[in-house]
Amino acid sequence: MTKPYKTVVFLFRRDLRLSDNTGLRKAFALAEHVLPCFIFDPRQQHDKNDYFTAHGFQFLIESLEDLERQLKAAGGTLYRFSGLPHEIVERLIEQCGAEAVLVNRDYTPFSRLRDGELQALCARRRVFFGQYPDLLLNEPGRALTEAGTPFRVFTPYYRRASQIDVPPPQTLKVSDFYDGQIEFARSVDLYDELLTKRNERAHVRGGRDNGLAILRQLGEFNDYGHSHDAVAQAGTTSLSAHHKFGTVSIREVYHALKKKLGASCEEIIRQLYWRDFFTQLAFFNPSVFGKSLKTRFEGMQWDNDESHFNAWCEGRTGFPMVDAGMRQLNETGWMHNRARLVTGSFLTKNLLIDWRWGERYFARQLVDYDPCVNNGNWQWIASVGVDTRPIRILNPWTQQQKFDSQAEYVKRWVPELRELEPKAIHQLHKARPPVLHGYPSPMMDHAQQFHVARQRYALTGDEQAD
Repeated sequence: MTKPYKTVVFLFRRDLRLSDNTGLRKAFALAEHVLPCFIFDPRQQHDKNDYFTAHGFQFLIESLEDLERQLKAAGGTLYRFSGLPHEIVERLIEQCGAEAVLVNRDYTPFSRLRDGELQALCARRRVFFGQYPDLLLNEPGRALTEAGTPFRVFTPYYRRASQIDVPPPQTLKVSDFYDGQIEFARSVDLYDELLTKRNERAHVRGGRDNGLAILRQLGEFNDYGHSHDAVAQAGTTSLSAHHKFGTVSIREVYHALKKKLGASCEEIIRQLYWRDFFTQLAFFNPSVFGKSLKTRFEGMQWDNDESHFNAWCEGRTGFPMVDAGMRQLNETGWMHNRARLVTGSFLTKNLLIDWRWGERYFARQLVDYDPCVNNGNWQWIASVGVDTRPIRILNPWTQQQKFDSQAEYVKRWVPELRELEPKAIHQLHKARPPVLHGYPSPMMDHAQQFHVARQRYALTGDEQAD
């Protein structure tokens, strides 16, 4: 059967795989020849992007190297470019005679701007531009209230969204790849040019093979509901970076969880829907990138003490669980989710530092940095977003004792405290041992700061401490 297009450009972005790739599958269905590309947009590089993450960029490069191997095995080549996507694509239309450009849809303000530029170019050049849902279980607008509006509370969103069927993963039927020379394509040396140093201590490594290895081990998480908060244990999947860059599809993850865990998979699958929820929230409320969802908190008086912020960034606050989390983040690009909650609460409620400072710092460090998810989590822990509780103040001492009772996590990342018994570590705010190898005293009294935070948030009795 004759296909409608001779040559189609497919742009890889957050979908670095061949299997179960919605847009790529469509490209092969529509075209005689598919031209697979990846474009490094200078607007996203470190010198022009205040939210650039070196850890995430390393994961991206590793995933692209793996994608090149996948394409080579299938008889294709990944064409690499550096420049503004709409300018690169216009040159491809001129040189290769491309008649269509296909992408999988993304939802951040930057992504929508970039794809708007591509759409305008294609309209001007009379080239078909196709966008397809691939990133989420349910793209924004699919799970809405009865009134047709976006949910602002997770639980009713989850009830609605989880009723929508998730299609099984689809295999890719490869036909012919474009195999011509493109004079302005970059060589593989571009990777070493852009990534001059690699972190061998990275928590996770990129590439589909590594993502599939995690999927094969999902059966080990049958106690996720009880164990995922224990910060010293490997109780979480570490799939978040693979979600970010799409080395495995969200449908592959969903159905692997159903198959491996059966009835015990609900708690872990809820986390996939949190990702969808925060993405939909940001899609319909793009002002959250820079402003609190609860606009009354835009007048919040923050202390924004730079010396306190730097101590938090470096893991030198004198609160062991906070410091362990920040040091883990700085060294590996990842932090356990419970530690993310504790460090976020500490920054916003104890230090009274603007949540946007923390959002930006995490963005620069996280290997799994996802703008919508990171923003949603920071607004949630700062009590300025979707959290239904008026103000949530986590006590770092009780959190530490509850979720790291033997201080294994603390000792792993704060070596100054390795000689101490767990009880002594949990009581550092009450009794300071004579030998701490330079570990600082707690920056403040949490109980006192709790009351300061209550006053600052202008609440009168609805506060809750955990």
